[in-house]
Amino acid sequence: MPAKIYKAFTMIELLIVIAVLGILAVAVLSAINPIEQINRSRDTGNRSDSEQLISAIDRYYANNGFYPWTTGASDTATALAWTKVNTAWKDSGGSTGVLGKLSQSGTEELKASFIDRISGTTYNFLYAQNNGLQGSSTYVCFLPKSASFKTDASTRCAGTLPTDYPPTPCAGAGGTPPVVYTCLP
Repeated sequence: MPAKIYKAFTMIELLIVIAVLGILAVAVLSAINPIEQINRSRDTGNRSDSEQLISAIDRYYANNGFYPWTTGASDTATALAWTKVNTAWKDSGGSTGVLGKLSQSGTEELKASFIDRISGTTYNFLYAQNNGLQGSSTYVCFLPKSASFKTDASTRCAGTLPTDYPPTPCAGAGGTPPVVYTCLP
């Protein structure tokens, strides 16, 4: 009686297939670099939050005729030095919180949940600056975490900057590695 022939993979064939799949998985993971992807998504979120804050400041100015970091239309202290955006940010009178002005009843330019998020201790803080001159932009900046955002920030600092661009974002551009901020607008 002839021996039965079984059709199946041998152990060596299975190990070879598993090794090839493992090599492909490592190659795919290294190509997409998950840490860089996470950092890029966080930077994109910071950019979106910066745009939202700038829009809220612009709407507040359009509705009230003065910036939220001033005490009113007669306040001549319209310049805003490099300032960390959090709940401790006060107007020029030192008594009213700027983020509170942007979220208070009547203006409601920002939601309380947005303010809570950007003021959280684990958030990559935003910084604001405006030189206070007629026609100047309000800049909101953050320290990028992803390589692509760092490259964009370094490229911007190496180029011709607007005259009202804050000096702080590019102050560390000459270091190794360069420390530059991504600023909007």
